[in-house]
Amino acid sequence: MLNEFWNTAPTAYKVMVFSAMGLIGVGIVLNLIGNTTGNQGLATASLPLIGLGLLLHIAGIVVRGQAIRKKLKR
Repeated sequence: MLNEFWNTAPTAYKVMVFSAMGLIGVGIVLNLIGNTTGNQGLATASLPLIGLGLLLHIAGIVVRGQAIRKKLKR
């Protein structure tokens, strides 16, 4: 089922998943760099990126749930 869903998943879902992973990854890297160098501005600026990535992840879950519900109704 999981492989089948990914093959038939809407493009919006795929874009949200990869965007969320990218934003969370960049935010974590910036946070690590900011904290290891003592740059609190960079560490603090990375937090909205992580938050936006988490919001996109939740939106992706909603899109996936809607797609599955539509598929089950058929």
